[in-house]
Amino acid sequence: MTPSASPALSVPTTTIGVVGHSWRAEVTPWGALVPDAGSRLDWWVAADDRWHDPSAEQTVRQTLIDGTPVIETRVRVPQGDVVQRVYAVADHGGLTVVELENDSPLPVAVAFSRSDLLTTRPPTDVPIEGIDLPVGSIVVPIGHHATVQVALAHMSPRAGALPTGLPTPLQVARGWLSQMEQASRLVVPDESLSHRVVRERCDLVLNGVDDPTEDAIAFLLGTCEFARLGWSADDWLPDIAGVASSLAASIARRGGGPRWDEDRALLAAGQVFSLVDDARGVRDVAAVRSRLRGRSSAALQPPSGIRAVTWIEDSLARPAGEGAVLMPDGHREAWLGQSVETYGLPAPGGRAISFALRWHGDRPAVLWEVTGPLGLLLTSGCDPTWSTTAATGEALWAPPR
Repeated sequence: MTPSASPALSVPTTTIGVVGHSWRAEVTPWGALVPDAGSRLDWWVAADDRWHDPSAEQTVRQTLIDGTPVIETRVRVPQGDVVQRVYAVADHGGLTVVELENDSPLPVAVAFSRSDLLTTRPPTDVPIEGIDLPVGSIVVPIGHHATVQVALAHMSPRAGALPTGLPTPLQVARGWLSQMEQASRLVVPDESLSHRVVRERCDLVLNGVDDPTEDAIAFLLGTCEFARLGWSADDWLPDIAGVASSLAASIARRGGGPRWDEDRALLAAGQVFSLVDDARGVRDVAAVRSRLRGRSSAALQPPSGIRAVTWIEDSLARPAGEGAVLMPDGHREAWLGQSVETYGLPAPGGRAISFALRWHGDRPAVLWEVTGPLGLLLTSGCDPTWSTTAATGEALWAPPR
């Protein structure tokens, strides 16, 4: 067998790396690692039946654990899967760990296209048959229902013994999740939405904010996410003020009111000013939003990039002038009878909304809390008769129609 030529990276990939370190790489949908500098790391599986090339197999499935940059790729082999998990850690100057689990009752071997890997035990020196591997490849045997790890050092890659005591994939995923949920946390029936929020935030943290000259809206949304995650926004404040002012002027010249993402970008600028205790900036943004006409409706499907975070949060608590509408599009049919919890959703005036839905028979009960200045008007897309300016409380909404 001759391995397939690695497909060009015109497919969606996942960025991995360590916050505070410059090393970055992309993981392809079939589990190949493509560093920003240095050669790529491909892999192949020798099972009981044949060699399996993940880049060409129809059985490859990939997920991100809880939306984090901990990537799990499964390749079908007789009576089970070989499971690859790729993630980066800061230990020992920075490592990308490739964990391999043989979730089958038969032994397998995994070949890697690079030899400068740290391994838990020396690679096999048994001649390999049935595949023409690239020069410099190594092969690691894995017993049935066993797990092994190899790692690529970010600085000065080298062969040798893999250090012990490294974090597990689940520990790394929990660390990312804890950090990303500082901005907001969603517990909703459709887990793909909360995972998408986490994924986009991780990508933002690893890749940085968009250039404001190329995408002013993504810049404002991205800098706001950084501020919500606890990073200092001081260096961005002059740019945020200038970009928000230019965006507002552009909307005014065009007429017809802001698009949904434009309005949310202005709201994001106001939230950054609130987080740095710039009361004047908060007032200026509020004044600009009040002068512009009502925004247009949101897109029907999540957009790409950091806009997806805003779109998902907007579908749960949507700014309406200087108020906010909970569940603005009404009840989702697939969510009827199921609990919803949200924490820290952005609201006008530098506020944040948390709310939950619980069901009492056919009626949903809403519990809410607003942090920030008092007086935010809350309304409901599920029950038009309900409204409140109370900072906390609970109420029964009307049954879904």
